[in-house]
Amino acid sequence: MNALLWFVVLYWIISVGIGLYAARYVKNSKDFAVAGRSLPMYVVTATVFATWFGSETVLGISSTFVKEGLRGVISDPFGSSLCLILVGLFFARPLYRMNLLTIGDFYRNKFGRTVEVLITICIVISYLGWVAAQIKALGLVFNVVSGGYISMNGGMIIGAASVLVYTLMGGMWSVAITDFLQMIIIVIGMLYIGWEVSDMAGGAGAVIAHAAAAGKLELWPEPTGRELLWFIAAWITMMLGSIPQQDVFQRVASSKNEKIAGNASVLGGVLYFCFAFIPMFLAYSATLIDPKMVAELIDKDSQLILPTLIMTKVPVFAQVMFFGALLSAIKSCASATLLAPSVTFTENILKGMLPKQTDKQFLFSMRVVVVIFTAIVTTFAMNTESSIFKMVENAYKITLVAAFVPLAFGLYWKRATRQGALAAIFLGLTTWLSLELAAPEGLWPPQLAGVLMSLGGMIVGSLMPQVVDRPVVAQR
Repeated sequence: MNALLWFVVLYWIISVGIGLYAARYVKNSKDFAVAGRSLPMYVVTATVFATWFGSETVLGISSTFVKEGLRGVISDPFGSSLCLILVGLFFARPLYRMNLLTIGDFYRNKFGRTVEVLITICIVISYLGWVAAQIKALGLVFNVVSGGYISMNGGMIIGAASVLVYTLMGGMWSVAITDFLQMIIIVIGMLYIGWEVSDMAGGAGAVIAHAAAAGKLELWPEPTGRELLWFIAAWITMMLGSIPQQDVFQRVASSKNEKIAGNASVLGGVLYFCFAFIPMFLAYSATLIDPKMVAELIDKDSQLILPTLIMTKVPVFAQVMFFGALLSAIKSCASATLLAPSVTFTENILKGMLPKQTDKQFLFSMRVVVVIFTAIVTTFAMNTESSIFKMVENAYKITLVAAFVPLAFGLYWKRATRQGALAAIFLGLTTWLSLELAAPEGLWPPQLAGVLMSLGGMIVGSLMPQVVDRPVVAQR
């Protein structure tokens, strides 16, 4: 335990130091937000992969798979991997050519200030659950490796504060460089611990056969209307709802050229899909290695199955490799998701209220918002009982129903108008919220109904006589 704890402390100090070193590249707000649009293919691929391979991948997806099988994880990794691939194929190149600082800038240039503000608010709100999930996972890790000496809340505060330090100073440069190094640790650590645990469980074939016999590998839903609708909703929540997100856009915009922006997103999505199955394999192996432990934790807190297996059944070196990979996954995701909404809020809401700022003042505003947002999400994480997986999955519902249709149609439909975008936002949000309150478990999943109404609002609103004129927006 002492050796593992000291490793965690040493790793944490080194990684924060690297992030602070990267801050030397930040000379202006563009460096802070999108790393000066200068990152090469291997760094962009690494930061795409590392940003998505977070706590929900290692702890959330794995525990959900043990309980519900592949059907339970259709949103992630299936939907999330396809999101990155779709971004690379259809969104990265046209967005890169626009030379924008944030995804919110697209909505302003295409549909005007009102749409920009509404979408930005939705995007920022969506990050509360995702970032809080990473903070909560950091608290769990510190609690486990310290043998309970550090409380969950104490671990959250320590983790959030340390990630804040280098994100605050280095912005996207710190995120990108630490992500590259952390991707290497994730890949090596996951492959090693997979080999170690596989040997303990009697081989990969034995684990897969056991999972198949238990029905855990059945992907497709029962052929009933309700099951099909909820299956589709779970799939598209992250597949489409994650596309209009600032963290995805930042990786596109940080690339050296548009070819890298598209290819790195596709490759990152493929890598994420492949490696996301390792934590599922590890967690399910526990049912063969220590079925009693699994039975005790599966209803109490299934997120503890995998870390408990590692802490009680594998040698210290394997523990070091696992928690090194886990900490890398959480830190890379946490830093990215702290930066993204803070930059978006500063650029697309605060800047419109304070238009006469110098670039230095604008950079300072970004950093202040990063601090405030960190405090908010840490408080939220400390006061929520939701699982890590559900916190992440639910985060994308609001952007699915409000932001996806205006983005896709704004890029690919010449007749899309401001009136259509406003109708899409209004109908998507009101339909989703109404069903969440009135019939959250009904025949129609609220987010699926919401995105369909958003689609209808965009088409009808754009084709009708225009009460709201198309704005003429000057570039800021």
